[in-house]
Amino acid sequence: MITEEALPTYQAQINITDGIRDETGASPSSWATWTRAWTAEENRDGDLLNKYLYLSGRVDMKQIEKTIQYLIGAGMDVQMENNPYLLFIYTSFQERATFISHGNTARLANQHGDKSLAQICGIIASDEKRHETAYTKIVEKLFEIDPNGTVLAFADRMRKKITMPGLLMYDGCDDDLFEHFSAVAQRLGVYTAKDYVDILEFFVERWNVEKLTRLSSEGRKAQDYVCGLAKRLRKLEERAQEKAQQAPTIPFSWIFDREGG
Repeated sequence: MITEEALPTYQAQINITDGIRDETGASPSSWATWTRAWTAEENRDGDLLNKYLYLSGRVDMKQIEKTIQYLIGAGMDVQMENNPYLLFIYTSFQERATFISHGNTARLANQHGDKSLAQICGIIASDEKRHETAYTKIVEKLFEIDPNGTVLAFADRMRKKITMPGLLMYDGCDDDLFEHFSAVAQRLGVYTAKDYVDILEFFVERWNVEKLTRLSSEGRKAQDYVCGLAKRLRKLEERAQEKAQQAPTIPFSWIFDREGG
C-alpha cells in the first residue's frame, strides 16, 4: 500500500521522460492522457488499501503515513536517464511484479480467512495485469521498430537491476526498512527471487528476444546477456531464500512494533 501511495513520484518520473513528457500537466497528447489515466487507476488501488488498513484497526496508521511521507520525499533511485525505452521496460517488469505480489497476498489472505482482503487484492491484481499488458505491448512495438536500441536498453536495465519503487522507504525508525520488509515478503512467498527470475524469463520469451535479427555487434552481445541471465540468476534463488529464512525477525513500527512473519 505504501508503494501504491507514492504515486506523485511515479507520475513525475514519466512526465519528465523524453518523448512522452506531459509538457503542461494537462496536455491532450496520447502519452499524457495515458499517464494521467494510469495514475488515477493506481490512486484508486492505494486509496482502497489505505482505507482497508485504517478500518481494520490492526496497524499504526501514524507510522504508515510517516513512511508514505518519507518515501514520496525520497523519490526513486531507478536510473531512467530520461530514456523511454528504459522506462517502459521497467514499468512492464514492475507491473507484472505487482500483479504477482498482490495475487499472492490475496491467496494468503484467503488461506487465513480474510475474504475481504483477498477480494481487494484480487481486484488490484487485475488492475496491475491490465497495466502490464499495455506496457508490454509498448515494448513489443519498440522491439519491432528498433530491435537493436531496445535490446541494448533491455540489457542495460537488467544490469542495473529492477529495483522496487519502495526501495527508499523509511518510517523514522528503521534505516533498513525495505531490506527487512523484503525478507518477510520472501519468507511468506509474497514476492521472491524466483518471481524476479520468472518475470525476466517471461519477457525474454514474450518479446522473442532470442529470435531478434538486424542487430549490431553490441546488440548481439546484449541479446546474449539478456537471454543467458535467467540461468545465472536461478543459481542465486536458493541462496536468497536461505538468507531470508536466516534473517532475524524484526519489529515493525507499522504493526505496533510486533515482529514480522
